[in-house]
Amino acid sequence: QVQLVESGGGLVQAGGSLRLSCVASGRTFRNYNMGWFRKAPGKEREFVAAISRSGDSTRYADSVKGRFTISRDNAKNTMYLQMNSLKPEDTAIYYCAATGLIISTVDRAYTYWGQGTEVTVSS
Repeated sequence: QVQLVESGGGLVQAGGSLRLSCVASGRTFRNYNMGWFRKAPGKEREFVAAISRSGDSTRYADSVKGRFTISRDNAKNTMYLQMNSLKPEDTAIYYCAATGLIISTVDRAYTYWGQGTEVTVSS
């Protein structure tokens, strides 16, 4: 079992950058594929990015390709989402998630979730 805590959200102007962190506690962080999802006001939760157990494979939503980078440091039990060139439409609560299954872009594949960190991008 793993517990997840996100941080790093905040208010940023369009074109700016933020780095989100997700710190995991539990015995086997390295055994989990990880993902970032977000929920914007009035919209359904959507996939953002995912990363494999070793960090050697990643997936991105088309809307963030070229702007966001997912990474992980298993020695620190931490996953990151570097967000560059932020747009107002990136405004959302961002959630960290973990799955013991294969890497996935589908939210229901994920077993464990953090509480979210809020990102607001102003125009």
